[in-house]
Amino acid sequence: MEIDVKNLTKKYGETNVLEDISFSIDRGEIVGFLGPNGAGKTTTMRILTGYIAPTNGDVTISSLNILDDALLVRKKIGYLPENNPLYVEMKVYEYLEFMARVKGIQNVLQEVKRVIQICSLVDRVSQEIGELSKGYRQRVGLAQALLGDPEIIILDEPTSGLDPNQIVEIRNLIKNIGKTKTIILSTHILSEVEASCSRAIIIHKGKIVASGTPQELVLSSRGKAQVSIIVSERKEEFENGLKNISGVEKVSHVGLPQEVSYTIEVGEHIDPRKDIFDLCVEKKIVLLGMEYKTMSLEDVFRQLTHA
Repeated sequence: MEIDVKNLTKKYGETNVLEDISFSIDRGEIVGFLGPNGAGKTTTMRILTGYIAPTNGDVTISSLNILDDALLVRKKIGYLPENNPLYVEMKVYEYLEFMARVKGIQNVLQEVKRVIQICSLVDRVSQEIGELSKGYRQRVGLAQALLGDPEIIILDEPTSGLDPNQIVEIRNLIKNIGKTKTIILSTHILSEVEASCSRAIIIHKGKIVASGTPQELVLSSRGKAQVSIIVSERKEEFENGLKNISGVEKVSHVGLPQEVSYTIEVGEHIDPRKDIFDLCVEKKIVLLGMEYKTMSLEDVFRQLTHA
């Protein structure tokens, strides 16, 4: 087990930011730490990296206690904070060389060259960081986190503020890094978890409210499904028939030119598509399209983190 967190609590005065949370992460996993703003994600990241101490609880990284073996633990972790602190007046190569020396890394020049290649910064090494786009600044931050070849990479909101193209670039970079590293990706962006992570931990108000693969989280949650259909015309007897299908709770429609769209809400684990098709045949309605929609990860997130 790479990371083991037991009964972790963090208080600021009388306020509980984290309340008795426990989780573990195995070597080679990419885990999304998911939650709304203020849920406790960044506090957890800062404790794992040794920036702040917990009020209570135990955290071990590769069997090392984060308090008793703080320096050894930090050598095993690469950290990209949310605000990505960079010396903007320095050039890319200059900054990475400086950070490598600060970290006490051997073979500095070789190591800087390695992370520059990984993060596709070869064409930017002589450019001042302040002149880079936000996406390239994130690459520089990731390169800094990779210096020393740490076993664990912790990324706090790594795509925050990026445009869609930059998000895809950073996401692909994280996936490539994850082939050989254990990664914790803190975010409130659901698409990041679905696209990049093998498992998600959802935290809300300082407590873990769910953990599992994105698929497991969707399957284990409770909620209604929807069936959307498009038919050739609107008939009152057809609508009444939809409402009388077993498990159907609500039927709404939108009239479109030459066709009608219906949204049909059904109870948990109910699939009425065969009954709808049979009804169309019975009422001589042409069925132009039908789609069954279960809860998405976004639905699950809203359900679990609703105030």
